[in-house]
Amino acid sequence: MSTEPDDKTLLERVALKNEAAFRTLYDRYHGRIYHYITTIVGDLAMAEDVATEAFLDVWRGAEKFSGRSQVKTWIFAIARNKAISALRKRRESPLDESFAERLEDCADTPEMASLKASMAETLKACVAHLSAKHREIVHLVYYQEMSIKEVAALLEIPENTVKTRMFHARKQLAALAAKAGLDTHMS
Repeated sequence: MSTEPDDKTLLERVALKNEAAFRTLYDRYHGRIYHYITTIVGDLAMAEDVATEAFLDVWRGAEKFSGRSQVKTWIFAIARNKAISALRKRRESPLDESFAERLEDCADTPEMASLKASMAETLKACVAHLSAKHREIVHLVYYQEMSIKEVAALLEIPENTVKTRMFHARKQLAALAAKAGLDTHMS
């Protein structure tokens, strides 16, 4: 049985300016938020700055949380809005395709790591060819493990739109992966 407080309880404590609760919430979501923002802005330094700004907004605005969504969805929405705003300020939006190359899997043998890196690079290249909307859906569903309902709430679009985008993204990924020689089942 877990003694960790749930997100809503933590956020209620953050609203009362409880720093320990904020640290717990930060530790729980910072990595995921950072990686999500990186997929939007494509720049590691900018992603860290945006993540910091997003969590400052969580600290400052915790009392404004209405409870209409999950705390996780609320935090991701803040981060997404900050990332989009940062992109608008930057006026350029190429994705930094090198960030995934710097991630290593130390548990594998060198041969397995090389094979995985090659497959990941191929898959990353395939994902990069998707539209921004499809790329974002793929990231939220597969990398952030959000449900269709959570993604719909975050992006403020109908669940059926999320499902449709996911269907088209999978179809495009399967075609791109097959063209690239990747033997995978994308559907």
